[in-house]
Amino acid sequence: MSLHDDLAWPFFDERHRALARELDAWCAAHLDVDHGADVDATCRALVRALGAAGWLRHAVAGTAHGGVGEAIDTRAICLIRDTLARHDGLADFAFAMQGLGSGAISLAGTPAQRAAVLPRVARGDAIAAFALSEPDAGSDVAAMQCAARVEGDVAILDGEKTWISNGGIADVYVVFVRTGEAPGARGISAFLVEAGTPGFEIAERIDVMAPHPLARLRFAGCRVPLANRIGAPGEGFKVAMRTLDVFRTSVAAAALGFARRALDEALARATTRRMFGQTLADFQLTQAKLAQMATTIDSASLLTYRAAWQRDHGRGVTKEAAMAKMAATEGAQQVIDAALQMWGGLGVTHGQTVERLYREIRALRIYEGATEVQQLIIARELLKARGAAPKSAA
Repeated sequence: MSLHDDLAWPFFDERHRALARELDAWCAAHLDVDHGADVDATCRALVRALGAAGWLRHAVAGTAHGGVGEAIDTRAICLIRDTLARHDGLADFAFAMQGLGSGAISLAGTPAQRAAVLPRVARGDAIAAFALSEPDAGSDVAAMQCAARVEGDVAILDGEKTWISNGGIADVYVVFVRTGEAPGARGISAFLVEAGTPGFEIAERIDVMAPHPLARLRFAGCRVPLANRIGAPGEGFKVAMRTLDVFRTSVAAAALGFARRALDEALARATTRRMFGQTLADFQLTQAKLAQMATTIDSASLLTYRAAWQRDHGRGVTKEAAMAKMAATEGAQQVIDAALQMWGGLGVTHGQTVERLYREIRALRIYEGATEVQQLIIARELLKARGAAPKSAA
């Protein structure tokens, strides 16, 4: 594996290029994708290692709270995810969830909340989780049923969340609940809930095709201090969308990392696998497929780092981030499938890199907004620009 040529693009400053070089070398020296059976223990160890090496400092905002800068550098987190995913998908997951899980606190937390949580997240001493989805409210966040009622200086949470990454191993959860200030998305608030709070339990651990910690959460009379509310009452949806606007582009970057590794594996196989007196790479069909794979990756990379650059320069990226996520995740699925095809029967053997990538990419087309939701977002933004916003929006 080698660093990609994209780093020469004008989207990046020299500090970004240095970051990518340093992280690539660190990954080569410290990451081992043979994780063993205990995924929870592996994730905890990866979070500690990423924190000790200083990489998690990029996932939080505020130098006073352990961050590299006062704001999250979108290009930096994208480069980190791109690089980590190319080496080890679980390491990418561990990094990403520290950022997503604490993102609402970085963006809208009180000084006390930031001081209590962000330094621990940046050091890798605490694991964070982002609890938004529910059994009947995934893409349709406004259908949320998990609720909280306020009694004095306490909020009492009741309901369930599901598909929560880091569920079961997280120390702190940012939980979005219906508080009823207004109908639909305008009546949702966010709360910080510590693991072990009475009335909060892990109802079920969920196994998925590319193993990582995932769980269904249950709240039954869970009492949290009102001081744990993140942002203003009824503004939880805005906080969630702001958080996703930061990290949705980084999902595209992770998909790029997976696709780049798949292309590396395809090239290695094509140039060494002999058949019919020549290598696989000598066949024009193979050459055409390799060209398509490389073009797909570069196209998605341009969209991804355009969105990251725009956000870092204070521009809105709702449409651009959606385009990047859609193109990168769908494109990576195609690239990885083509790479596996070149590996033939060996490619579906458990333990092969292309087999692992095939399992790892699939979820990225769903989480943080499925591809179909990204299409709705893009169309909504286009229509809005024409003064013809649709009546229903994603």
